[in-house]
Amino acid sequence: MAEDVKPTRKNLMQIEDRIELSERGHDTLEKKRDGLIMEFMEILDQAQDVRSDLEADYQDAQRAIDMARAMEGDVAVRGAASALKEHPELTTQSKNIMGVVVPQIESSKVQKNLAERGYGVLGTSARIDEAAAAYEQLLESIILAAEVETAMKKMLEEIETTKRRVNALEFKLLPDLRENQEYIEQKLEEQEREEIFRMKKIKAKKEAEAKAERQAAEEEAAETEEAVDVASD
Repeated sequence: MAEDVKPTRKNLMQIEDRIELSERGHDTLEKKRDGLIMEFMEILDQAQDVRSDLEADYQDAQRAIDMARAMEGDVAVRGAASALKEHPELTTQSKNIMGVVVPQIESSKVQKNLAERGYGVLGTSARIDEAAAAYEQLLESIILAAEVETAMKKMLEEIETTKRRVNALEFKLLPDLRENQEYIEQKLEEQEREEIFRMKKIKAKKEAEAKAERQAAEEEAAETEEAVDVASD
């Protein structure tokens, strides 16, 4: 509350400095928020494309595996899957977007050629090859989707945090500081008016005392002159 602030010029200067600093911080955070929103919208567009591709790849993989099971049977499909010797490898790095650290996932050994898949070419058909390729493409899409979705989540969290800071400055801190500034200025003006009034009273009193002293001196001089005249007579 403004009444809790001691109305001194030192406090006024400190509050003015805090207002200036808070306004600069508010402007900086607003620019950051706007920049984050722009980056988020770009990632959102990318995420929509990734989701669409992921759904299409999933449908393709399901059709391919259903066809392979229908043509080769579950035993052959499971046997081909269990023959895999080299599993996909993932490495995570990070990148900075407007001060937000988001993951960057690098994958290897996801998409393989026939020799790398481990099952014999003579013992399987093209249907199993197509199913394997379809699921490899699906896995690539899942990895990309995970990266994009995580980045989008982190960006959204940072946007919300920045918005809360902007609102705290705009609707809480700055109004309170300006209220304190106005309160101190009013109190200082009152003190200045009171001081001026006091000084005027002191001046008027001194002038009255000086006038009274002059009158007394004049009266005393007149009485002295009158007494001299009487003595001369």
